[in-house]
Amino acid sequence: MGALHEGHRSLIRLARERAAHVAVSIFVNPLQFGPGEDYSRYPRTFDADLEACSAEGVAVVFAPSAEDMYLPDRQVGVSAGEMGSVVEGEFRPGHLDGVLTVVLKLFNLVQPDVAVFGQKDAQQLAMIRRMVADLNLPVSIVGGPTVREPDGLALSSRNRYLSRDDRVAALSLSRALEAGAGQALDRGDGADETRALEAGAGRRAPAEIRRAALAVLEAEPSLAVDYLVLVDPATFAEVGDDHTGEAILAVAARVGSTRLIDNVTLDIR
Repeated sequence: MGALHEGHRSLIRLARERAAHVAVSIFVNPLQFGPGEDYSRYPRTFDADLEACSAEGVAVVFAPSAEDMYLPDRQVGVSAGEMGSVVEGEFRPGHLDGVLTVVLKLFNLVQPDVAVFGQKDAQQLAMIRRMVADLNLPVSIVGGPTVREPDGLALSSRNRYLSRDDRVAALSLSRALEAGAGQALDRGDGADETRALEAGAGRRAPAEIRRAALAVLEAEPSLAVDYLVLVDPATFAEVGDDHTGEAILAVAARVGSTRLIDNVTLDIR
């Protein structure tokens, strides 16, 4: 949706490894914003975005208007189904319907062989993969790893809204994920918790993972937490204590007037 940062640029570089020509869409999609959300003030930095795309070797920037994308009497869209009603879908009804509708339209208009999306929006990525499978779309979906600031804060276009105090409070999201990851980690090699977990070294029960992460969030009074969940990566249903294999620990919270999300993938053995 524009306001490109290093996370977006990493996705462009990932695309260039897989294709001869890279197209970037820049479109602040009104369908994925609910009442009272930040559509009108969402950052729009089109000139800087074009410079970033040029520097990364992008061949085409597709930047339609809302009028280009949607007929005034639009009636048909994509339903995200049951998977779109949980986690993000519970707190932002219709959001994932809007995401899938615009992504399907972009696929039809641009006709890519490969499409790259960030793992930071983990449910979005999972839903796009499900749409591609369910609707037999001829495109390969690639997920790009979350890019973080040196202090651990996940890069987001919305980070620019954060005051200095808000930014300090926002670090609780990544610290909560680290704490949860630490409960699933054999610390014998002293490796960084998040990287080690993503490499697959897990062994603690889901309840302990949730409890450790929640304790960090509860210690930060400036946070208004929407959810902290440990879910199956394919369905985004909450996992039980008998779960083994991959799971996503995901969090969403408001810091001041800014809503942030983050997640980490764990391997629970």
